[in-house]
Amino acid sequence: MYEFIKKNIYLIILFIITLSIGFLTFLTFIDKGFIELSDQNLQILLVLNIFLLIALFVYIFIEIKSAIKNDIDKDGLKSNKKYITYFGLFTLIPSVLISIFSLFLFSFALEKYFDKKVTTVVNNSYELARNYVEEIRNKIQSDIVLIAFDTNKSKKFLNDNQNEYRRFLNTQKLIRDVDEVHIIDINKKLLFSTLNDDQPYVPPVDRALNLVLDDDRPLKIINAPENISAAIMRLQSFEDRFLYVVKYLDKDISRYLTESEEAINFYYTVEEKSTGIKISFAIIYIIVVSVLLFVSISIAIRFSSRFFRSINNLILASTSIGQGNFNAKVPEVKTDKDLETLNKNFNLMIDRLKSQQEKLIINERHEAWSNLARKLAHEIKNPLTPIQLTIDRMKNKFSKEIKEGDRENFEENLKIINNQIRQIGNLVNEFSDFARMPKPILKENNLVQIINENIKLLSELDNSINIDFKRNQEIIILDSDKEQLSRVFFNLLKNSIESIQQKTENNANFNKKITIEVNDSNNHITINIKDNGIGFGIFAANIKDILNPYFTTKKNGTGLGLSIVSKIINDHNGNIDFIALKDGAEIKININK
Repeated sequence: MYEFIKKNIYLIILFIITLSIGFLTFLTFIDKGFIELSDQNLQILLVLNIFLLIALFVYIFIEIKSAIKNDIDKDGLKSNKKYITYFGLFTLIPSVLISIFSLFLFSFALEKYFDKKVTTVVNNSYELARNYVEEIRNKIQSDIVLIAFDTNKSKKFLNDNQNEYRRFLNTQKLIRDVDEVHIIDINKKLLFSTLNDDQPYVPPVDRALNLVLDDDRPLKIINAPENISAAIMRLQSFEDRFLYVVKYLDKDISRYLTESEEAINFYYTVEEKSTGIKISFAIIYIIVVSVLLFVSISIAIRFSSRFFRSINNLILASTSIGQGNFNAKVPEVKTDKDLETLNKNFNLMIDRLKSQQEKLIINERHEAWSNLARKLAHEIKNPLTPIQLTIDRMKNKFSKEIKEGDRENFEENLKIINNQIRQIGNLVNEFSDFARMPKPILKENNLVQIINENIKLLSELDNSINIDFKRNQEIIILDSDKEQLSRVFFNLLKNSIESIQQKTENNANFNKKITIEVNDSNNHITINIKDNGIGFGIFAANIKDILNPYFTTKKNGTGLGLSIVSKIINDHNGNIDFIALKDGAEIKININK
């Protein structure tokens, strides 16, 4: 999730800006935003919305195109594109249907919102609230006339007595259902009142008092924000005295009236801008659907690339294997665990097939060379005996007849012929050994002991060579043919010694060293033999041919030693590799238990 956000941070920022402008346009249309509702502001917002929407579409198109090119096209499978197409359609079609249905539903709801009955109810509710307030204000005007009449009539009775006035005014307060009754002078000074001593007195405004100085009619005083309706009237029977009556409205009536007025203003604003509201709502919906579609396609591309890339790699690898290329491998890519396991098992299967193929080829090669060796040994061995008998007869017959001066030369020539016959005989014996190579008789043998015996035997050939033997265990048991394995290590160590000795002919001043490392793990044994002889020069050019029978770089070699070694290792369920080093050579043997 973090990687997805990080990769698409600019798209997310553009989406947030576009969506915010869309909501701001919607709020401006209904006159609830911080931007003033005007045609010019609305035009600017709509143009900005269209520009951002186009930019969002272009950015989404570029990102999806890039993702398809990087993650889908390079895999070369039509299934990938088909999968992405289906995934996108499954997201797009429901989104389009829902958007059409939502826009239709919104339009229908908006039209019902401005239904004639609804408009009538809105208007009537406001009129009811306004009439209620007007009724309260008119009542206070009639109440003050009655209170003034009773006050003028009771002038003699009251006689400016404070207690009498208080009792009289309280009675009027109860009868007329008002909240405060005051008698004030021309300076708005309170003369008599129904208020207690701890209650505050709020005098009328100067303008109201000035209007009734020379007028006997009552004057309504409206102070709606404080929920007060009041009236003032001059008392005719008193000089410069005025009756001031206050009636408190219901504490919520002003709020109801204000809210009703705001609601009706909002109602007609929405009715006037209904088309623009639909457009802004559609823009917001398109923005959301576009981003959801992008997220859906991005997830599809990611899933497809993880899934189909692995399948594609398997198809390509299997095609290569079908064409005989056992070096093909399935690349290790990050994907689902099951697919990773499949890729790993497929590679293991390829390794096994390659190993089995190599063994089969080696066996076929050895079989072919064995047949050839058997025929050569037979063809060469047949004439050797008569040649040897003929030489013996010649020696017996002519040695006495040849003069004394030529006899030594004659015997020397016969000796050379005998030596050559002996070498041919040895070659024939090696051919015979190679041809008659028996199958190994497997028994439990200590591999460390076999190697040590050969080290002890071969170290006598050259005491100046340091042979370092390392192993992770003192006893490493392997089901093997002791004689054949002994022949393997004898040949390999002998080749290393001869390689070092050959290097000594040109450079005697170097540390002659052979390193042997043997490691026994759970399922296999690894053996590394490394020397600092002339192995680089030999192996670099002939590394592929080194195991072929009769291939040799030695003057007197038969080329059968390493072939026999390879066959023995192969018969012991193992493989051998030759590595050319800059200063020497390394041989790696891996044997499966």
